[in-house]
Amino acid sequence: MRRIFKKIIGFAAFLLGLILCTGLAVAALFIHGNSPPAFFPNSWERDGIMLEQLGMDAAVIRFEVRRGESAQSVGQRLADAGIIRNRYVWSILCRIEKEFIKNGSYRIELPSSQIAIHQLLVSGRQMLLRVTIPEGLTLKKTARLLEEAGICPADDFLAAAAAPETVAHYRIPGTTMEGYLYPETYFFPPVYPAAKVVQTMADTFFSRIGDISGSTLTMSPEALNRLVILASIVEREYRLPEEAPVMAGVFSNRLRIGMALQSCATVEYVITEIQGRPHPEFLTTRDIEIRDPYNTYVRPGLPPGPISNPGAVALSAVLSPTASNYLYFRLIDPASGKHYFSRTLDDHIQAGRLYLKGSTR
Repeated sequence: MRRIFKKIIGFAAFLLGLILCTGLAVAALFIHGNSPPAFFPNSWERDGIMLEQLGMDAAVIRFEVRRGESAQSVGQRLADAGIIRNRYVWSILCRIEKEFIKNGSYRIELPSSQIAIHQLLVSGRQMLLRVTIPEGLTLKKTARLLEEAGICPADDFLAAAAAPETVAHYRIPGTTMEGYLYPETYFFPPVYPAAKVVQTMADTFFSRIGDISGSTLTMSPEALNRLVILASIVEREYRLPEEAPVMAGVFSNRLRIGMALQSCATVEYVITEIQGRPHPEFLTTRDIEIRDPYNTYVRPGLPPGPISNPGAVALSAVLSPTASNYLYFRLIDPASGKHYFSRTLDDHIQAGRLYLKGSTR
């Protein structure tokens, strides 16, 4: 009996040792498979993987998880590119982790373990691209900027900004979102839907203008549109922020008495955005006489819609214009952007003569 008991103890010890050795071997294989490859290629400009930065023994890549792609497909691509050692450890991780891998673009620092890469793709912490939209840009210029930043195609953005359902949603009395996309620094994922880009910029506009003045929240769409149109003109005219409210006051005075705004910025808009010609170095008499509803030299009152996307300075200026008797302003210092404001046409002409005389010295 004692001999049998010893045999059982011995077999149990052997079995336990075998299990322990097997477990250690499996753990070692898992640890080895989970660890980053000893070497990785110099470039991954293929199959949804793009090299961003390469050092002596490290790299940063952009990895795209495609919409509807399975976790196994992702692992296969990572293994084929030499980013992970093999896809079997990846398969184990995918079975253990209950969360699904989320589609999108990710920034992966290498070398990284399979666990670290898997956790990143499961978390959905996508790589974001930074893009700064300057004040006074038009829809077309904004579209080009977004395309160059790799966020969305320019044509898609323009189509989204002119989508009737979007314009109706924001109660814009026009055909596009021109003027209502706030100039700001944004962070978007690469290849982001254009409709969501427009929505983000429009939501930011209405949030910012509400912060500037709560009175805008109760304005009718038509009243707000008139304000945005005027702000878009001021945005393209001012150079010094302190002069923006004075310019807004000048334009308000002209509108009140039925005088044409005579804004050069509106003529430039006709030439570049409507006619598609290059931006002129200076305006000619023929330019000023272009027959177009946006030309405020030949058409009194406001143009049909905004000519740019105004920022906080221009919007604040139109909401709180400087009260004055000024009807004219003229640039007198191109370097600093300083303007001369006057009440009469004679004074305006005289200021021009003094400027030309000074510039020839």
